[in-house]
Amino acid sequence: MKLDAVAVVVPARDEEALLPACLDSVATAVTAVHAAHPLVRTRVVVVLDACRDGSAEVVAARDDVEALSTDAGCVGVARSRGVHAAAAWSRAIGSGSLWVASTDADSVVPPHWLTAQLARAADGLALVVGTVVPRPGDLSPAALSAWHQRHTSTEGHDHVHGANLGFTLEAYRSVGGFLPLHTHEDVRLVAAMRRAGVPTVATGDVPVVTSGRRAGRAPGGFAHYLDELAELDGLGA
Repeated sequence: MKLDAVAVVVPARDEEALLPACLDSVATAVTAVHAAHPLVRTRVVVVLDACRDGSAEVVAARDDVEALSTDAGCVGVARSRGVHAAAAWSRAIGSGSLWVASTDADSVVPPHWLTAQLARAADGLALVVGTVVPRPGDLSPAALSAWHQRHTSTEGHDHVHGANLGFTLEAYRSVGGFLPLHTHEDVRLVAAMRRAGVPTVATGDVPVVTSGRRAGRAPGGFAHYLDELAELDGLGA
């Protein structure tokens, strides 16, 4: 599949402290795309979702990032609006095919994150499901060990994280996009695409490092999972 545009969508909710590192890593990944695919256009969209901190100022300082604002307080709505904005940009520049990459504001993507996704798209895949790893310094050694015991980064893994997804706009639209859910909007989207027969790969080749904090932004989300993991292993709060 030949793509001529790539958009990165990043929902952010009070992420003033972690957003700069996320955007730095995305900028590095975008630079790698420009080096490998000079004709591919790129766009980074940050959706400021019910932010009450300085996240907007972080984004305003970056000329190469588009900012949207919503008071939804719902990650499913934020991701959906980000993709909608990316689609509008793609249409405005006359793009014929858009690849959308999804991550989170508390995460750091690897330099080859986007080029690896585009390589999979060139092989005919329309959905790439990646893995995440908690930032080691955020968890105790025991909790980190428990995480690795329960997660695999092999090809064909069964994990789904909104912090590490990539898909064509066509595939996304074919299943109705992200639902307005407070959590598991990523899982529902991937499940719908798989049911629809979208060509998919689950890969561990491009892990994204994400915050291991225990105070999360989404109820029942990643931070909640880490709390449950700690309790299962008798690690305490």
